[in-house]
Amino acid sequence: MIPSKYRFNNIKLRNKLLILYILLVFIPIVVTNVVFYNITMNNIKKQKMNDVQLVLDQITSEFLTTIEQAVGISTRFYTDNHMYDFFDEEYTTTISYVEAYDFYLRYLNRFSPIYYSIQSLTFYTDNPSVIYAGGVRPISEATLNTTWYQEISDSRYPVFMRPNPTEEYEMFSVIRKLDYYINKSKHSKIIKIDINPLTIRQIFNNVTFQGKVYLLNEDGIIEYSNDEHFDWKTSAIDFDTIEMPSDTILLEEAFLPGNYLDGWKIVGAIEESDILEELYNSRMIIMILASINFLFPSLVIIFISRSLHVRLLRVLKHMKKMKNQNFETIKYADDKDEIGELTREFNRMSRTIKKLINEVYIANIEKKDLELKEKQAQLSALQSQINPHFLFNALETIRMRSVMKGEKETAKIIQNMAKIFRNSLTWNKEWVTVREEMKLVICFLEIQKYRFGDKLEYTINVTEDAYDCIIPNLAFLPFVENASIHGIEAVKEKGIINLQVDLIDGYLVYTLQDNGAGMSKEVLDTLVAELKSDNSMGDSVGIKNVYYRLKLYYKEDFDFTIVSNPNQGTTVTIKLQCKNSYY
Repeated sequence: MIPSKYRFNNIKLRNKLLILYILLVFIPIVVTNVVFYNITMNNIKKQKMNDVQLVLDQITSEFLTTIEQAVGISTRFYTDNHMYDFFDEEYTTTISYVEAYDFYLRYLNRFSPIYYSIQSLTFYTDNPSVIYAGGVRPISEATLNTTWYQEISDSRYPVFMRPNPTEEYEMFSVIRKLDYYINKSKHSKIIKIDINPLTIRQIFNNVTFQGKVYLLNEDGIIEYSNDEHFDWKTSAIDFDTIEMPSDTILLEEAFLPGNYLDGWKIVGAIEESDILEELYNSRMIIMILASINFLFPSLVIIFISRSLHVRLLRVLKHMKKMKNQNFETIKYADDKDEIGELTREFNRMSRTIKKLINEVYIANIEKKDLELKEKQAQLSALQSQINPHFLFNALETIRMRSVMKGEKETAKIIQNMAKIFRNSLTWNKEWVTVREEMKLVICFLEIQKYRFGDKLEYTINVTEDAYDCIIPNLAFLPFVENASIHGIEAVKEKGIINLQVDLIDGYLVYTLQDNGAGMSKEVLDTLVAELKSDNSMGDSVGIKNVYYRLKLYYKEDFDFTIVSNPNQGTTVTIKLQCKNSYY
């Protein structure tokens, strides 16, 4: 039972309105604004991340396009048979070389105007008869010691790299050995295509990307970046060693395609504060809107609360005055709402009571008192007209007549019915002995045996020391009733009810077993669930009534089990602590 101080009807109206304000205004607005802010932040973050990813994809695409252009040019020369002839030729005179150069390499410098990303093309050869000028250079001792020459020595594919990684130089090159016709080549040939540094700078310094972009080689070393906080041009810096702000989000592209970019990848790094900068700028607008949402409902609630509270206090004040015989009416009772009607009715009641007291009540009080006593006397007379002993005497007369006529079985049944009816007058008795309960059970079973005839048999075994135990009244009878009516009556075969009551280690063990219709697992589970729930009684009123009473009296100190199988019967076991005194 809820304590009176916590009942809602005991809360003052002002506090009720405050509760309504908190539950219906304050909490919904806070939750709505928080949810709206989080959803907006997540949507903006998601949209910004998509935009950033698209920009990073664009950077990657433009970078790959630039590299593919250089690789495509190298492939053009790689399969050009005339180029191999040009560099393998032994030139005896300068004029013959110049003529050959003009014939084979006259279009050498036309790639730069066509492809803005290509800065220059350079050929390296160990043919001593060529003139090292116009984009042709020797494979000298210094060339052999360069990093890029060592890289392409063991590679069949183009190599993409910075030829001078230790110098403050942003030049990238695609370098390739011309060994397609290696079987007939007399001299080594290498093509080196330098990519325009301005093109690379424009790609990686995309103004629409708010973060930093890093080009990493297969070892995770930074080859290029728009991050100027560290010197990646002259030092080999591992990307994993860079310390970044805690809110940094990394956008890692898949590994770049192509044998010449095996293991390379582009990584974007952007701070979450940069992504949500627009949302942070809009935070003030959100706070202003939230304040408006708070202020307007609060003012309305305050106005309505004051309108109700003040007028109700005025009515209450005048009602308290009535205890002292002060029937003063309330002024300004012209309001049209419910409180206004209550005020007018109070004024009318006050005037009426005052009139009754002065004119009617005092004069007629004695008359009303006599009428009340007369009504009480009539009620007592009506109650005394019904005498239960008349029913007992009538049943006893019928039983004696049956005995005189030799109808002993009918007489016995009438006697059992009289016992049950007589016992009903004491059903308001809380506790009985097992002996008294068994007498009632036997009377009920005898009546049922008279009803079913040879179809019903029963056995009752009670240990002698269990008879004097005190149990709640009608703790066992409802189960006997269920066994006979719902169990035995539903089958065609002979029904047997076995009832055993034992006293074991201070506990009274009641076992009722029948071979009746039984219950399916689903029905049994439903019955057990209903017993353990606090809902309405449902169908099994008698069983639930007993279960609740036992739980009330014994708390958790009792055991109650039901086992049932379809067409095999039901077994009910109740284990109670034996008590030897009423309470």
